[in-house]
Amino acid sequence: MTDRAGPPGDPEHGGEREQGKAYGGAGPPRPGGPGDRGARWGPRPGREGPVPRPFLRRRWVRWTAAGTAVALLGAGFGAWALYDRLQGNITRDDAVIAELERHEKERPLPSKQGALNILLVGSDTRAGQGNGQYGSTRGQRSDTVILLHLAADRRNATAMSIPRDLMVDIPSCRRADGRSAPARTAQFNYAYSYGGTACTIRTVERMTRIRVDHHMVVDFQGFKRMVDAVDGVRICLKQPMDDKDAHVRLPAGEHTLDGEQSLGYVRARKSLGDGSDTDRMERQQQFLGALVDKVQSNGVLLNPGKLYPLLDAATSSLTTDPAIASLIDLYDLVRSMRNIPTKEVRFLTVPREAYAGDPNRDQLVEPAASELFTLLREDEPVHITPRPSDSGAPSPSPSPTDTGRAAPSGPPAPTGIPEAGTTPVPDPTFSGNSAARSACE
Repeated sequence: MTDRAGPPGDPEHGGEREQGKAYGGAGPPRPGGPGDRGARWGPRPGREGPVPRPFLRRRWVRWTAAGTAVALLGAGFGAWALYDRLQGNITRDDAVIAELERHEKERPLPSKQGALNILLVGSDTRAGQGNGQYGSTRGQRSDTVILLHLAADRRNATAMSIPRDLMVDIPSCRRADGRSAPARTAQFNYAYSYGGTACTIRTVERMTRIRVDHHMVVDFQGFKRMVDAVDGVRICLKQPMDDKDAHVRLPAGEHTLDGEQSLGYVRARKSLGDGSDTDRMERQQQFLGALVDKVQSNGVLLNPGKLYPLLDAATSSLTTDPAIASLIDLYDLVRSMRNIPTKEVRFLTVPREAYAGDPNRDQLVEPAASELFTLLREDEPVHITPRPSDSGAPSPSPSPTDTGRAAPSGPPAPTGIPEAGTTPVPDPTFSGNSAARSACE
C-alpha cells in the first residue's frame, strides 16, 4: 500500500518531510511562512508542552482589564472618600453672611479688582473637645484677630494684628439669642463676645473702612493639629519659659515646638517678655511667619503623607464664609498665594498707644493708623522695618506710646515726581517683620 502524503506538519503522513522540501529544500521559501522566519532568525526551537489556546489568551486579557478597572475604581473611591472627609470638615458660616447683608448699606465698598481682605480669627472658645483644658471663660472671645491683605497681583501680603485690648467703637450687634447688644466703646475682643464673627467684622470695617471679603475662624485644637502635621515649628527662647496656665516649661535656647507647646507659646502673656499684649502679638507674628515658611517648603507641599494631615487639621476646626467653604475654593485661594515670597509676607500691628482712660488698654495713634488703613484699602505696598527686639537683644521696657511707626532711617524715598520747589513726601514705614526672618535671628 502506497504511503499518501498528509497535510503539512503531519509527521504521521509525511507532512514533515513535505514541509522540509517546501521550506528547507532548494525551492524558494514562501514569503512570510515559517521557512522565511527560519531563514532570517535561525531554526525555530521546538515547543515543549501544550500549545496556548486563543480562548485562554482572551480570558487573560479580560481578567487583566477587569483587575485594572477595579484598581482604578478603588483608587477613585479612595480619593473621593478623602475629598468628602476634608469637605465635610469645613463649617459654613451662613448666619454671618445673612447678618452682614442686613447692614450692607453701612459697609465699605469692595476691594480693588483682585485684592482680597481676609479676617483670621483665633477663637478662645472653651467649647468643643479638648478646649476646656485651657480655662473656663464665659462664652467665647477672639484671642487673636489678624486682617490679612492679599495684593491684587499676589506679589505680597500684609497681616495686620488687632490688639484685643484696643478700645474701639462697637456697633449695635445681634446676639446669638436674637437680642441686640447696644453700641458701645469697649475692648475690641468684646465684639466677638457680644455678636460673634459678624459683629467683629463690622467693628473692623467701621474702624478701618476696609471691606472684609472673607473670614476664617480657627479654634485651639485646629491650631495644634496644624503644627503637629508639619512636625513642629522651630523657635528660639531668649529666656526660660515656665507657664503653668499655658502648660509649657522650656529652657532658653532653640526648640522645635509641637502643637501643645506652640499653643502655650503664642498664648503666654505673663511668663515671657514684658508681660504685655504687644509682646505676645509679636511672638504670634514671628511664629506664624515660621509656620508659613515651613508649610511652603517642599517637605510639606510635595509630601502627600504630610499634606493630607495638614489639610485635615486645617479644615477640621475651620469655620468660614460660604464663598470659600469648599476645598476647591480654598485650593484656588492657596494656589493664588503660593508664589508670594516669604520676604513679601509682612506682619505688623495696628499703630496704637496707651488709652487715655486706662493705661492697661490701647487706642489708635493718628495719623499713623489712618495711613496704614489707606495703604491696605488702596492696595498699596506697606513698608516695614524690623523691630528692635527682633535683633536678638532683650526686649525694651514698654513705653507709654507704641505708635507702630518705625523711626526714619536715611533720606526719605520719593513717592513720585514732586512739583518744583516741594519736598518729596516719604512713604510711611511701620515696625514689623516678614515671614523670611527667622525667630532665631
